[in-house]
Amino acid sequence: MLSSARFNDFETYLAAIQRFTDDELIPAEPRLEAEDCVPEELVQRMRDLGLFGISIPEEYGGLACTQEEQVLLTMAFTRASAVYRSRFSTTIGLTSQAILDFATTEQKQQWLPLMASGAVTGAFALTEPDAGTDAGSLKTTAVRDGDHYVLNGMKRYITNAPEAELFLVMARTEAGSTGSRGVSAFLVEAGTPGIEPLPAPPMLGLRGAHSTEIKIENCRVPAENLVGGVEGRGLGAALRGINSARTHVAATCVGQAIRLIAEAVAHARKREQFGQPIGEFQLVQGLLAEMQADMLAAKALVLDVARAFDRSTETGSPLPFPDIAAAQYFGSEMVCRVADRAVQILGGAGYVEDNPVTRMYRDVRLFRLFEGTSQIQQQQIAKAMLRAG
Repeated sequence: MLSSARFNDFETYLAAIQRFTDDELIPAEPRLEAEDCVPEELVQRMRDLGLFGISIPEEYGGLACTQEEQVLLTMAFTRASAVYRSRFSTTIGLTSQAILDFATTEQKQQWLPLMASGAVTGAFALTEPDAGTDAGSLKTTAVRDGDHYVLNGMKRYITNAPEAELFLVMARTEAGSTGSRGVSAFLVEAGTPGIEPLPAPPMLGLRGAHSTEIKIENCRVPAENLVGGVEGRGLGAALRGINSARTHVAATCVGQAIRLIAEAVAHARKREQFGQPIGEFQLVQGLLAEMQADMLAAKALVLDVARAFDRSTETGSPLPFPDIAAAQYFGSEMVCRVADRAVQILGGAGYVEDNPVTRMYRDVRLFRLFEGTSQIQQQQIAKAMLRAG
């Protein structure tokens, strides 16, 4: 499956990513936090290792990894700060998958090779001030004007907006339409007059990942940049990318939990109280056991969902939407529990800013919010159960 001449099989590639994580990503975490960005030399290493192309087919220069392989890779490299994953996540998931499934042949040939190489970072511009999970409330408009569309609106919480060379923008092309009807997707190059990422606001966690508003004002986009050349397919394109992204988010939660557990175990071994390591106390052992069991359950669920995703791709059967929702729901809730217990085991050391557990405690809280809150995931799971009878 792998097109890189340096890696003959997936296991070799996975081992290389594990070494990259241990030897380069984890040691650079303090610098990442201090500089509020992923160092460019590490972004280049990500390009060289093919991480921007793991989900893209070989014919476009990608590594053509299956969803299960992508999940295993994600679990490996998200043992480091989740900010690193954020730098290329919008390319491998939301943006490239929508292009792959819905774009014209010419659009695929133009953009997917650039994305696979990391030369182009994609950003997914769906969310708005009044349209988050309720994407049908989208207000950005695209009005046909000759051989162009004129876009106007405001987008919010757009990951990688400052770094992106390409925006996948959802806009309403049918005047007066409501809900999912009349929403189309457009490929808008960064630097096009009328589209402007605004300064990134400070966030609770994930410092170094930039999520900003985008101002779109009289932005003229060539009609050939309408994804698929057909109006009204925007939310369909969005949904495919979102479900791939949700699977990756669930895997990220597992990777973060693995790291949190490792930090907690290391502390429990070396920290002594009352003449012995605190890991010898049964209450601490109980916390560690709960963390491990939680992580293993989430890992099994995510891998099962990834395999179902692959079966859907191979057979053309519907994606397992409720199971994907369950994986993100359980994974995101799990990693927050694990982070809380890790802080508890570290005690005061887990509350100071120079500790990776402290940073991760802040970071993982986001996973219960983005790509749909936990409550939205619960709703989707329950509705599927009720429909099934």
